[in-house]
Amino acid sequence: MKLKTVVVNDKMQKNYRYQLVEPVGWNFTPDFKPEITPKQMLAMGIFGGKYMTDCQKEFPADWFKKAKLCPEQHDPKLNYFGVNASKPLSYWRKKGWIYPDDPRGWFQWYCRYYMGRRLPREDQRQIKRWKAMARHIAQVKKNCPPGGITCRPKQRQAILHWAYDSRKI
Repeated sequence: MKLKTVVVNDKMQKNYRYQLVEPVGWNFTPDFKPEITPKQMLAMGIFGGKYMTDCQKEFPADWFKKAKLCPEQHDPKLNYFGVNASKPLSYWRKKGWIYPDDPRGWFQWYCRYYMGRRLPREDQRQIKRWKAMARHIAQVKKNCPPGGITCRPKQRQAILHWAYDSRKI
């Protein structure tokens, strides 16, 4: 496989470069098994539609054909469950959860990982964070009837933000 270098120039990164070292959607770390692709997540409605509005050139155009986006502002109505389940980026920065290579956070990391970028230490950190969502999944399972899609919508939306299909819990 010939390595491809991606050059990013958007509102949050200028002349940031990374290489794609794996085929798109393949060769994930064995214990990282997301249930939804970035394209599916964008079409379902995540992060109030605001998340990927200025960096579409970095990713395949077909990811955005059905994406629910709102360049002007965060709009919770665009989320799959119609509720706000996000904290502002400033909150994530204050907590130290933002890695310099991915200034938008986990979903940006996931999109780039899905495309084939690998950063071993950061991949390990983000996968650990992804696994930690299991506690939220357990809470939904414990407190909602099977198939109770309207039960705990905020928590389900948050779970969806982490590439777990919370419609199936």
